Amino acid sequence: MTTLKSKLHDDLIAAIRARDELRTSTLRLTLSAITTEEVSGKSARELSDDEVQKVIAREAKKRREAAEAFANGGRAEQAERERAEGELLGEYLPQQLTDDELQQIVARAVDEAKADGAEGPRAMGAVMKKVNPQVAGRAEGGRVAATVKRLLAG
Repeated sequence: MTTLKSKLHDDLIAAIRARDELRTSTLRLTLSAITTEEVSGKSARELSDDEVQKVIAREAKKRREAAEAFANGGRAEQAERERAEGELLGEYLPQQLTDDELQQIVARAVDEAKADGAEGPRAMGAVMKKVNPQVAGRAEGGRVAATVKRLLAG
């Protein structure tokens, strides 16, 4: 069975051979972040595919935030590079939920919470508890929270 980490490593070797500088540097940084995570506890350990996916998602989010910061600072070239790195990392993540799919999942959870007697802003925690396992890795937390707030307010 091929792990996600070994796939990243194989893709890095292929990128080096193909002289694909963007893919090479992005995968190197990501593998480095994974290694850092593996040795960060009391004892070194191998990360599971789910944990590797979380590291990749975190790295992709960093790229999106950096791209936004560079774009706002008038540095279009750097913003484009960060965006390209983020998209490249996205290839290793599960398919992200569309706004409609996310809204349907959250709407069901809001209905369930209301059936359990939780309503309004106070129901936020209850709804998030129901939604998070269903959307794990397929929608960013901020996006989920914004959708929950909007549907609870409405």
